[in-house]
Amino acid sequence: MKTLDKVKEIALAIHAAGGRAMLVGGCVRDKLLNTPVKDYDLEIYNLSAAQLFAAISNVCEVDAVGMSFGVLKVKHYDIDLALPRKENKTGKGHRGFIMELTPELDFTAAASRRDFTINAIMMDALTGEIIDPWNGKADLEKKILRHVSAAFSEDPLRVLRGMQFIARFDLTPDAETVKLCSTISQSELPPERLASEWEKLLLKGTHLAKALNFLKETAWVRFYPELAALINCPQNPQWHPEGDVWNHTLAVTEAAAKMRKNLNPDDALVFMLAALCHDFGKPACTVTDADGKITSCGHDSMTAPAEKFITSIWYRKDLPERVIPLVARHMHPWQLAESSSSNKAFRKLALFAKRLDLLADLAEADVRGISMSSDERKKRLNTIDIFRRRCEELAIADSVPKPLILGRHLIKKGLTPGAGFKPILDHCFEAQISGEFSTLPEALDFLDKLCGK
Repeated sequence: MKTLDKVKEIALAIHAAGGRAMLVGGCVRDKLLNTPVKDYDLEIYNLSAAQLFAAISNVCEVDAVGMSFGVLKVKHYDIDLALPRKENKTGKGHRGFIMELTPELDFTAAASRRDFTINAIMMDALTGEIIDPWNGKADLEKKILRHVSAAFSEDPLRVLRGMQFIARFDLTPDAETVKLCSTISQSELPPERLASEWEKLLLKGTHLAKALNFLKETAWVRFYPELAALINCPQNPQWHPEGDVWNHTLAVTEAAAKMRKNLNPDDALVFMLAALCHDFGKPACTVTDADGKITSCGHDSMTAPAEKFITSIWYRKDLPERVIPLVARHMHPWQLAESSSSNKAFRKLALFAKRLDLLADLAEADVRGISMSSDERKKRLNTIDIFRRRCEELAIADSVPKPLILGRHLIKKGLTPGAGFKPILDHCFEAQISGEFSTLPEALDFLDKLCGK
């Protein structure tokens, strides 16, 4: 059974028991936007938790772990059921609330605890009737991001939710919402809550410049000093007529967002983070000489700010390990291609950066984030395409060269395992990288000569 059909079956059972099932939150918003709905949230009125459980027990299996909080999850379907509730802030953090289940709560009061008006629209799951006490439908049509009530500030994460909504739905924040957000602090939020909103921004957002400028307008950029340092950091107008590093970074991330669609989510996150962080090293090494010339020599090797930013949000060890090499070599694709570098140079780069396909994409996004003539852009993109072709010819676009000569080959030659193995293996691999051999038979011939067969 399709998810929506199961929603209607559940709603019918609830109606038969004297309750009313209302679709709420993102599923209503997405339906009004004519975008695919992946999961459904139902708010159930006029039934207690026990009555709700009894009403639906014959039409679906549920996970009742959250029943004390008035929440049931339907097994095998992306459907959540919840009872209306009142919440009172009693302490710090997203758990500092006293909650009271109130099945008889009126729609306006129930919706008042939601974050933005566009998420406070209700729809009767059976009839399709729209209940919109906070005029969210009008805001959605006008592409306005507006908070619902003063209760908004009780969960600081809502500021970051606003950030990613702006990026995903091309919204313009209401001035009062910006003002309210600027009074809220991120200090109560644990990193594990931050990551989800940043991932939605980077993986689903298309209007990243508006979203990141929202952080700037609300002063939330202060919680991300590596980002804040880009603001007003000058660049040589000869190479970056678009302005400071902040404006360049916004343009690069928007370009990257248009390129990520062919990547799996994990690779896309690595790529988007590299695009966001690629110039984090510039503030520390940008200088203006006596003639007014601006340079930022070595900024690509200044990777500490990028690593600090990533680890402040994600606990994943693999992310900095994959992103930082791309940041550190983001200028190499066009440098190697322009200078017709050796195959060895390409293989060495592959060993360091790991994914030259992503590195090429990053270099392309960087070019697309610079204001230049169409002819100049075409020239630079052609250079990156040359880099891509070389990587494909060498079979190192999405993988690193692997040594052909291994320890077992040395043992077969009668050598005794020990400390002496490493220099021999390193020498063989260096020869392989240099192009002295490319197949196993050639490698074994090389080893024969090296060992004096």
